Amino acid sequence: MKEVSVSLNHCSYEITLGRNLLPKIGQWVSKMWKQQKIAIITDQTVAELYLAEVTQSLELSGFDVISYAIVPGESSKSLEMAETIYAWLADHQFTRTDGLIALGGGVVGDLTGFVASTYMRGLHFLQVPTTLLAQVDSSVGGKTAVNTKVAKNLIGTFAQPKGVLIDLETLKSLEARRIREGLAEIIKMAAIMDSELWEYLKKCGTLSEFLANSEEIIGRCCQLKAQVVASDELDQGERLILNFGHTIGHGIEVSSGLNTITHGEAVAMGMVQISQSAEQKGLTQLGTTQQLISLLKQFGLPLSYPKELNQAILQAITHDKKAQGNTIRLIVLKKIGEANIIKVPISEVRTYLI
Repeated sequence: MKEVSVSLNHCSYEITLGRNLLPKIGQWVSKMWKQQKIAIITDQTVAELYLAEVTQSLELSGFDVISYAIVPGESSKSLEMAETIYAWLADHQFTRTDGLIALGGGVVGDLTGFVASTYMRGLHFLQVPTTLLAQVDSSVGGKTAVNTKVAKNLIGTFAQPKGVLIDLETLKSLEARRIREGLAEIIKMAAIMDSELWEYLKKCGTLSEFLANSEEIIGRCCQLKAQVVASDELDQGERLILNFGHTIGHGIEVSSGLNTITHGEAVAMGMVQISQSAEQKGLTQLGTTQQLISLLKQFGLPLSYPKELNQAILQAITHDKKAQGNTIRLIVLKKIGEANIIKVPISEVRTYLI
């Protein structure tokens, strides 16, 4: 079992990483919370797999547990669903001394964090990510959000969890496409700030080899993200590099229809597109895009999207949270292991989609 500290001035916490941790979750929660009411927010797929053992462990530790399972998918990450959960919590007389647990992937984690940070001006909550994507990315760092018809993650808060529990055994329940989705974020992390991790991934070769080494890789990603979050909790400076591939990627997700292309697939395509353009503009070291393409191909991730989506992608980018007035901050690779944040006039963003 590994522990990674997220060191913040007002709300530091630990990421606990290991195998077969869910059956002992009650002991883990008891170290942080006194006996109280706990609401588990999950989705219907995860509920069938893990809800019973998680609930039993919490109840054996003296907690009063209720649960709510949403429909899987991005469509559930909405203000309407948040309002439904607010009403459900109120019906069960939840107060600010009670807590929430997010048991699931990124949609569940984002939605639960948003509800926890806004219900009665804030409940404490824990992240228990069950997908690779959530384990290496969304469960750490305190970003919460819901989608709107205009853009993904348009409405949200910064609210740090009290702890993160990662049970690597949950990866065994994921189909290959979901493993690849998480690998896109791992490749992103290596590309922007860790050339050693990049070389390690190249040697892994296959999905099965990655899974055999998942504890070391996921642990390293958590360390890297914790480091960035500690230096820039509110996403005003260095933390922006974590959005490499995301500005175009989110546009691809929205313009192609949420749940059609996975987040990781869209990020993979976004990383290739921005790198090709940046390399042509002399912003990225020659040959970097080909290195990126090679590693993405190694793990079976997509590389390009239909260019007829460009107009819709451009429209989505204008609502991106990295926009400032008439400019937007884009993240480009200087070379593998190093990224830059550049300011680009929104009128010129189109040139990065060619």
